[in-house]
Amino acid sequence: MEPLKIALLQIAPCDSLSENLKKGMGACRKAREMGADIALFPEMFSNGYRIYGRPVEEWQAEAIPADGEFVGAFGKLAKELNMAIGITLLERYDGDPRNALVLFDRFGERRLSYSKVHTCDFDVERNLTPGEDFYVTELDTACGPVKVGAMICYDREFPESARILMLKGAELILTPNACPMEINRLSQLRARAFENMLAVVTCNYPGTVPDCNGGSSAFDGVAYLPDLEGSRDTCILQAGEEEGIYIARLDLEQLRAYRACEAHGNAWRHPKKYGLLVEAKIEAPFIREGYRE
Repeated sequence: MEPLKIALLQIAPCDSLSENLKKGMGACRKAREMGADIALFPEMFSNGYRIYGRPVEEWQAEAIPADGEFVGAFGKLAKELNMAIGITLLERYDGDPRNALVLFDRFGERRLSYSKVHTCDFDVERNLTPGEDFYVTELDTACGPVKVGAMICYDREFPESARILMLKGAELILTPNACPMEINRLSQLRARAFENMLAVVTCNYPGTVPDCNGGSSAFDGVAYLPDLEGSRDTCILQAGEEEGIYIARLDLEQLRAYRACEAHGNAWRHPKKYGLLVEAKIEAPFIREGYRE
């Protein structure tokens, strides 16, 4: 089986929706020329995640409908190129907008719509409407069907995001991003892939974009191979800061064989003992008292 090729479009946004449409479509065409089966954009590409240092009303006015012309153009392009496209946007919504991803399959059909669940409510993202759930879809590709889910940026900080997607059958998690990808955040992505035996691919903005540094990555989640002593590095792609299109090659056959026999993911969980995880927020004692001594 040929590897599944995922293009991470680590590109800087422009100053307008129309310019982002033009640049985004050009990047998708280039990705297809490079052999991509899926193309993924960074977080909120429709307005370049330009929500910091601006009046809230100003950037909220840039929200666009998920069924509008901008998003629809990428659906048409996906069909034309015979390539799945994950386009991101500031989505117009009742009340405050949402931070969203729409995934089209290679036939131009909308297969997944996801809104960021863990909005950064400690900052300006408190003016967004959080999503309600995590979803998985079966995506038809030239390499055959693959089960795909999504999380967006801050979602990766919560193990529950990837865990739920794994339990719903995800083999691949698409992760649009807009923040510095330093060692600890990269370690989170590596851990999400390892502990759930799935692939996590993340597309960030390049270093020319404020508060971003490139570092788009792909972790395939396969830590052990039968003919290899010890563990292997699950990182199959790590981009630098430069703007560009980076192709991650995911061996689905290897991943599925690994998932069938290894001990992570859902293999030996004890869900009846995890009740506290689904309780309302609890004030942890160490947060209140641990650093006073």
